[in-house]
Amino acid sequence: MATYEQLKLDNQLCFPLYACSRKIVNNYTPYLKPLGLTYTQYLAMLVLWEEDGIRLTDLGARLRLDSGTLTPLLKKLESMGLVTRVRSKEDERSVTLSLTDAGKEMKEVAKDIPAKIGQCVALTPEEAEQLYTLLYKIL
Repeated sequence: MATYEQLKLDNQLCFPLYACSRKIVNNYTPYLKPLGLTYTQYLAMLVLWEEDGIRLTDLGARLRLDSGTLTPLLKKLESMGLVTRVRSKEDERSVTLSLTDAGKEMKEVAKDIPAKIGQCVALTPEEAEQLYTLLYKIL
């Protein structure tokens, strides 16, 4: 007789990952709302603050997002005056993303967000490092 233990929610690795992800993303909301950014837009800005002038395909690879998801997100950031998108003259399929002055200035405003989020997570630095390592092992 089958017990179907494998179908219990508490036995799923995916559920605590999903629930934690939602909780962490929700913790960002009060810090991102004043900036007018969604969590995904914030992630894109993090990459651009790290590597201004990145190609769209490289941004997609870093964020593990396809161009169908990135294009509307970047159009919004562009309409907000935070980034510019420039097609390569040599290869029209290649788009380079650059921060505007406003996008660069936002970095200063956002610099304390990671520490604020860190206060929302009850992990020691060692536990956080361990979790980070394990999550990237899954990725």
